[in-house]
Amino acid sequence: MRINIVTIFPDWFGVPFATSIPGRAAEAGLVEYRVVDLRDYTHDRHRTVDDEPYGGGAGMVMKPEPFFEAVEALDPAGPVVLLTPRGARFDHRTAVRYAVQEELTLLCGRYKGVDERVAGGLATEELSVGDFVLSGGEPAALAVVDAVVRLLPGALSDHESAATDSFYEGLLAPPVYTRPPEYRGRRVPEVLLSGDHARIEAWRRERALELTRERRPDLLETDEDEAGSAPGTAADVPGPRR
Repeated sequence: MRINIVTIFPDWFGVPFATSIPGRAAEAGLVEYRVVDLRDYTHDRHRTVDDEPYGGGAGMVMKPEPFFEAVEALDPAGPVVLLTPRGARFDHRTAVRYAVQEELTLLCGRYKGVDERVAGGLATEELSVGDFVLSGGEPAALAVVDAVVRLLPGALSDHESAATDSFYEGLLAPPVYTRPPEYRGRRVPEVLLSGDHARIEAWRRERALELTRERRPDLLETDEDEAGSAPGTAADVPGPRR
């Protein structure tokens, strides 16, 4: 897989992309990262990437030309995603959809926002990592990349590690424990020490459902709403906005 990042702060990505699972995946040849400096596609001596908004108002707006020229130079084959607070909420299903692509391009905005012509004429979709505002798209891009890369076949030494994570099957993950069996008066549940794998699996499923009902009941509602629509069908994959 190839992942392209378009940003005015390329240094943001050096250490994260060389560390832990993203770094090991790159070393193993599972993913290639291309970080593009948006300022390389400006044409003035100040390397200007923003300007005042038409109609007035506070803040600066990122110009369309550098984004268009940067993406045209990349000539990407897969989704071109603008990271913005107004985008669709990023979730596990979206990470899975991206992980089966050959290429993914992430556009990092800054300042007051990005010229609407980038969203409407260049990006194939807009994405948000939550109902809050960051200083720019770079932290959001790191979150998306990490979530996607760990799903690539071979990125994790044990696929079951991903298969038992929260959201993988639509539920939150159950509690986990390790040694010692008792710490400061808190004991590991006896069922986990029993060696009875059927009971352990039933306990984990029960606790996963309980936690999901308590903390994220919306996940159960979504599961019910989508019953009968198999993951990965055309209904699950938004069409391009271009």
